[in-house]
Amino acid sequence: MSQRTRAELALLFNTVLWGSTFVLVKDALNDVSPLLFLAMRFSLASAALAVFFGLRRNRARTPKRSRDREGAVHDAVTPHAGPPLQSLTKQVAAGFLCGTFLFSGYILQTLGLRLTTPPKSAFLTGLTSVMVPFGAAFVYKVRPQVSEVVGVMLATAGLALMTLNGTAGSVNPGDLLTVLCAAGFAAHIVTLGHFSERMNFEVLSIAQVGAAAAWSLGLMWVVETPRVVWRPDVIGAVLITGLLATALAFTVQAWAMQYTTSTRTALIYMFEPVVAWGTSFWLAGEGLSARAAAGAALILLGILMVELKPWRQRQHPST
Repeated sequence: MSQRTRAELALLFNTVLWGSTFVLVKDALNDVSPLLFLAMRFSLASAALAVFFGLRRNRARTPKRSRDREGAVHDAVTPHAGPPLQSLTKQVAAGFLCGTFLFSGYILQTLGLRLTTPPKSAFLTGLTSVMVPFGAAFVYKVRPQVSEVVGVMLATAGLALMTLNGTAGSVNPGDLLTVLCAAGFAAHIVTLGHFSERMNFEVLSIAQVGAAAAWSLGLMWVVETPRVVWRPDVIGAVLITGLLATALAFTVQAWAMQYTTSTRTALIYMFEPVVAWGTSFWLAGEGLSARAAAGAALILLGILMVELKPWRQRQHPST
């Protein structure tokens, strides 16, 4: 199995993990304010990553012993993987930028999830996959391809079916916040893809999660009155999202994107709303109306059109 295949299977694991947490977070938000929840989630993840990577680094420093033919004990020489191509300061700065986009996506998604259903939130977040190639096109200074434009039109039609309500075409505020969160996540994926090949994935992981924790803690006292009712649902949501869906998942993502592209990452992540839809229906009995399901199908079709590029005119720098 190639390293790229391993990386993309790891990203697929992330989609299952993230897709299964929508219902969990939705329930927890009944008893905890959004920014306090994010502050606990990202602070726990930062602490876990610091401990894990600290222990890993100490273990790497411990010399391994071996015996020669005469029985003398020597320190084994292990090949060094090579230092990161960028300085530590630049790595931390890159991680902070990634974490800022990550935080923007999560705060908008969390606020929106209070006002919409988990399946709708998941499919609207899936618009990230449509936005990523356009973000990559902006970074690499190339024009979008025909397939990407068609994909965006299909996804926009699906978005309209899912979000426009009534004769006046009003939009649920939760749906609007979730669409904006997709833009934040798209910026995060493109930025992480840009830096991951030249940075140490451990530093990127800690820096981006730490930045999200710092933003959450700093804004929590300004924009909300923190509140929490310590119920099992809240504790479980903080532990699962902090340790698994954040510390583990974003470390996996930072590692995996050394071996694949931001566009292929977005294609794999399109399965997240499907997982969320199934989990929400199984655990909470929440599904989508016929109209919303049609919109979801158009969004998925648009994502496929954008990512697979059936009418490929030229090689795209993001593929």
